[in-house]
Amino acid sequence: MAKLKSLLKIEGTLDGMTFYKGKDGYLVRTKGGISKSRIQNDPAFIRTRENGTEFGHSATSGKQLRHALTGLLVDVKDGRMTSRLTQTMSRVKNQDLISTRGNRNVTVGLTTDLGKEALKAFDFNNNAQLNAVLLADFDFDTTTGEFSITDLIPNQHISGPGGATHLSFLSAVLNLDFETNTKEIALGNTVNVPINGTTVNVNSIPTALPTAAGAVFFLVKISFFQEVNNIQYPLNNGAYNVLKIIAIE
Repeated sequence: MAKLKSLLKIEGTLDGMTFYKGKDGYLVRTKGGISKSRIQNDPAFIRTRENGTEFGHSATSGKQLRHALTGLLVDVKDGRMTSRLTQTMSRVKNQDLISTRGNRNVTVGLTTDLGKEALKAFDFNNNAQLNAVLLADFDFDTTTGEFSITDLIPNQHISGPGGATHLSFLSAVLNLDFETNTKEIALGNTVNVPINGTTVNVNSIPTALPTAAGAVFFLVKISFFQEVNNIQYPLNNGAYNVLKIIAIE
């Protein structure tokens, strides 16, 4: 694959070359290569088939997690979130040290500390990472699902976007079984505070925790707003909102 540098922006196929527009600009690739049938059947390509199966599983696992969090993700994501999540799921899958090659999976990977560590570091919006936005210490009680901050001073402890007058905190606990795609989510109360010098305590806790089987994800969401005539409007359609996995059990 090559990048097209020209005043002419071509899309389509010409002389065996395919021109198309991607996220990185206008790209070009040549046609040809090994046939699909040979890759699927030739013993020489068994490693390729195994890699393809595991990549497909990683992509599907990422899709399952995204769909389980649809309500939270509607205003929290960047343009490369899907591909980043697939790559992260692949790292989780690689921690499956039990299954045979081609059958390694996310469910087993998440039973390991390294597998959990890979996924709990994931920020769904790479343009607004939690560690860069929230500059205060916080606690997340995995027994109750409570997210809390003591003595938060918003205009000192929050690195928010220009124009924001308020922000809100929301905790979430998700149970997701990747094998059956069974999912259940519980949301805490929304805590909305003005971005000023007033010290506040933040406590967001679900009324009850989900009981479905599977891995348990603990997440926090931070949203920014601009108040106009006593009405708070989402700032820039959520371009600076935060959603991060804090812990996995």
